[in-house]
Parts: sequence; structure tokens; C-alpha cells
Amino acid sequence: MTTPAPVDGIVALLAELVRTASRASVDDLAAVAQVMQRWFARQGLPHRLLQGADGRVLGLYAELKGARPGPWVVLDATLDTADFGDEGRWSHRPTSAVVADGWLHGRGSADSKAGAALFAHLLAAWAQHDVDRWGGTLGVLFDLDEHSGGFGGARAFFDAPPRADVVVIGYPGDDSIVTGGRGFVRARLQVAGVAAHSGAATDRGVNAVQRASSLAQQLAALPLGGTDPLLGLPPQLTLVGLQGGSPGYSQVPDAAELRIDLRLTTRFDDAAARRVVAQAVARHDSGWPQAAPTRIDWLPGWPAYRVADDHFMVQALRQASADEQGAPLPTQVVGPSNIANDLAALGVPALCGFGVRGQGIHA
Repeated sequence: MTTPAPVDGIVALLAELVRTASRASVDDLAAVAQVMQRWFARQGLPHRLLQGADGRVLGLYAELKGARPGPWVVLDATLDTADFGDEGRWSHRPTSAVVADGWLHGRGSADSKAGAALFAHLLAAWAQHDVDRWGGTLGVLFDLDEHSGGFGGARAFFDAPPRADVVVIGYPGDDSIVTGGRGFVRARLQVAGVAAHSGAATDRGVNAVQRASSLAQQLAALPLGGTDPLLGLPPQLTLVGLQGGSPGYSQVPDAAELRIDLRLTTRFDDAAARRVVAQAVARHDSGWPQAAPTRIDWLPGWPAYRVADDHFMVQALRQASADEQGAPLPTQVVGPSNIANDLAALGVPALCGFGVRGQGIHA
């Protein structure tokens, strides 16, 4: 027999978290950390802060240990959020936590303060169990640096061993269990030109913006390979930015920057992506001998990953979803990447789901 979930308590904690603005790189995130600290204290659950070298709070962690050996499972959710965007477009204030028509409104309510509220209550529920009856370790990790792209809380916790046996991430979505994702690598391409007067009749220079636009078209048309049989998705290249020129109108631009995002698979990995782009750039440069070669500045990324369907946590989540919904949820590999990609590179399998339903995430 299972104990009914304390829905009122979960919603109350979620609402308090949503009412505390915690936009990455905008708000003071100590405030939302204090909300969770006070809740832990009221439940009598010991916890610790995760801090950076500069003393900035990056996350919180709490755990319970069983009396017998067993796996170390970490439930991970983020307490920082995306920005509000145009607040005039909101039907309720971004920090209102208003419940209307069965939905709780507010930035971060689904992504992923609901996950944090659920995981906190799950830990509290386990604290009521007889420790001698179960084995292993159950931990909850709340990251305060996820939407910045830094994942500072997760990195502070996972970068040094020992590491957890499996992680479940509290992202929203109740239609599948995410067991994998494409990886990514990104680059800035510095495209050179030769400056000249834009009105010159003979010496026209080399237009860096025109050269970068031509290169962008060739990169967009590159064949990257077909669908990866392990992931069920193909690799992908997206042009995400093109900048160049000066504010005026009288000069042929001599510099432009092209930014690209490449989504990786297990077959088309980081090395393959760098090789294909470098070859394409070299071919394109050969048609522009008057200007300096294009420089490629690679940015760090993450590899693709896939957790096998027979992993014990995948099986546990599918059984739980079957118990709740009448049928086990399917597993899914997604196109975007998340902290699970980084954890996979550290040898820690990570899953997303199943979580709450959400709408308008980041909108």
C-alpha cells in the first residue's frame, strides 16, 4: 500500500519557489536557496550548500542513507529559471504562482521548480521509513546555475568522485522517459575580408559579410550522415548567427563572424564534426585567395548519450508509470542536450522523466 502524496504541501512549496524570482544572471539566487533551506530545516533534513571558489552559492544537496548496501540515486532539479521576457504578454505575473483552471502559473513552475518540490517531498517521505528496511542512498540536488548554461551546482557536485550510480532529472514531461540525447559542439568562424570604399569603381576589396554568407550556405548544405541507429536521430548543423560590418555605409567590411551549432550523434561525434567543418572551410577559402584564411574558434560541447532500456532505473520508472497510468511510458531520445550529456561523459547514467505537464516553458 502506498502513502498518498502530500499534494497541498507540494503545491505550497512550489508556489513559494515560484514567487521567489530566480532568473539566471538577473536575480540574487540566494533568496530561492533560502526558501529551500528553510523547508529542509522545518522537515529536520540536514543539507549542505554547494559553493564556487568565489563563495557564490551554486546549489544545495541533501541525502538519506539506508542501513544496507545499494545504489546511490540522485534526484536533480534546477531552482534558477529563464528570464521573464515581455511581462506584458503574461496572463498572470511571472511570480504570481496563481492556480487557475488546474494550472499553476509562473516562470519556472514546470522547469523545474515543480521537480524540486516533488523531490524534496520524496526525500522527506523516505525519512519516515525505517532505515533498516532499505539499502542504498537517496540524494536530492538543486542546481542554481542551470539556465545560465553553466550548470555550476551540478558541476560542483559531480566533477569530483565518488559519483552517483544514476541521476534522475526533474524536467517536465509526462509522455516519455528520456534516456538519451544528441550532443553538441559549437564554433565561431572569423571570416576575413579586405576593406575598401563602398563607392569605389575599381578597388572593391573583399566583402567579409558576402564571403561569410557564401560560407554559411555551403555549411548549411553539408551532408552529415543519416539517422544514428542507437539514437534514432541524425546529426544537424544550424547557422545561429552572422555579424559583420561597421555602423556606417561607406566601407566594404573586412571582418565578419559566423556562428554554428552542430548536434552530434554516436556516429557523428565531436571529431567528425570538426573535421567536416574544417574541410568545408578550407574548400571555401580556396575561392577567396585575396583575403586571410578563415579562423575557426571551437567551443566546448557534450557528447551524445543513450542509457539502455534494460537499466534498472529505466525499468523502475517504466513500472512506476505503468502503476500510475495503466501502461509503461515509452523511452525517448531527444534532439536538444542537457546536463545528462555531461554526466554521461563522466560515466554517470542520467534520465529525464517522468515529470509534470508544462506549457509555455521559456515562453
